[in-house]
Amino acid sequence: MEKFPILDDHFHINRRTGVGPSVVKEFMRSGGTHIVLVSLPSWSCGVTPHTPADYRQVFDELLTVSTMVNELGCICYPVAGVHPAEIGRLSERLGLTAAEELMCGALDIAAEYVSEGRCIGLKSGRPHYPVTPEVWEASNRILERALTLAGELGCSLQIHAESGPCGDVPALAKSCGMDPSRVVKHFATCETPLHPSITVREPFLDQWFAEKREFTLESDYMDDLSRPGAVNGPRSVPRRMQKLLQEGAVTFEDMRRVHGSVPKRIYGVDFEI
Repeated sequence: MEKFPILDDHFHINRRTGVGPSVVKEFMRSGGTHIVLVSLPSWSCGVTPHTPADYRQVFDELLTVSTMVNELGCICYPVAGVHPAEIGRLSERLGLTAAEELMCGALDIAAEYVSEGRCIGLKSGRPHYPVTPEVWEASNRILERALTLAGELGCSLQIHAESGPCGDVPALAKSCGMDPSRVVKHFATCETPLHPSITVREPFLDQWFAEKREFTLESDYMDDLSRPGAVNGPRSVPRRMQKLLQEGAVTFEDMRRVHGSVPKRIYGVDFEI
């Protein structure tokens, strides 16, 4: 029997509001093998940050959950950073300048987790909803900090950002010393010069497989029992992949490429089974 990995490139697990680590049993029962586990917003962990060091609670929770997932038999790679939406709550409480400084400081701490080998990459971005010019400029400076850190570390960077190609980010990445091909556009919905991580709902998925595009797949699973059905369920990526395989729309080679060799190039770790 042919063996191949199935990766979910953007997965949340929340022990406070959701099913918790055991949810990966559903993922594995459907054929899933690997997840990239992203750190939660501070409020999702019950943390009200005042200093960058407060984010260690967020990142340590990420590592605890990652260990629990690995113990269940699913290979889990954690990615740490600061969700761009934090700028709204932080600036209301602390002011915009202090919020920017706090988020940049938290990214510096997340970079420590990568340099120590405890996480495989960083996450950052900018708001995907309308904001004032001042907030947009501050968010771009925070993104620049993340790009600079990722460039120094030689790691990947997942970004939450506005819908669309984010066509300005490659030049921004290069100016910060980072390879744009390792900037992962989370929830990509169209052509982008960055690396696209797309959900299984995208209508162009079959076409991209046929064209042998380089991309990864994600569920953006939320793990929030108060929002059942939000985004996609934990089994969505492996179930869609198994269906495409049965229909002959993808080959075993496609599976090993999109879920193995492509993410290995992006993240620098193995996705083999």
